[in-house]
Amino acid sequence: MVSLSPGTLLIADPFLKDPNFARTVVLLCEHQDTKGSFGFVLNKLFDQQLNDLVPEILINTIPVFYGGPVQIDTIHFIHQQPELIKGGFEIIKGVYWGGEFDTVVSLINNGKLDLTKIKFFIGYSGWSSGQLENEMNDKSWITSTGDISIIFEEEEQNIWKQALKNLGSNFAIMANFPIDPLLN
Repeated sequence: MVSLSPGTLLIADPFLKDPNFARTVVLLCEHQDTKGSFGFVLNKLFDQQLNDLVPEILINTIPVFYGGPVQIDTIHFIHQQPELIKGGFEIIKGVYWGGEFDTVVSLINNGKLDLTKIKFFIGYSGWSSGQLENEMNDKSWITSTGDISIIFEEEEQNIWKQALKNLGSNFAIMANFPIDPLLN
């Protein structure tokens, strides 16, 4: 099991029933024993595009992901372009959380941003101090080291299964479990 720290992937147990997190993968961006944890669901597509939420964006094909149930009136992003987007926090080597949003809008509108290297979220996933540890003890999550190919996978429906498969054959078999074990 990977320790909880920025860059850890939280892979939902196949039988986790919470509708916010069933069959999801969360990228942990921050974890502090005394303050709690923060991250984004990587594989839950939101029902609006970025330009629907940010009218200044001129491109209408940029997806937004449901980052989690906390503050769903906020937009966040992760990216792989620190040379263009200043002010981000490096989560794992080559992956940054946040930065200057006005710069992002300008780069998008001018066609200067590689849209395969940035991901937008509405809301986030948050845990108070000790809450995530309790969920880990309850076996709600399987942990993995952050992997750029998982984090920026364009086919969101593949992320959960691929994250399990990357852990080896013992976990790969779980990717085909039904949500309800009674259907097994």
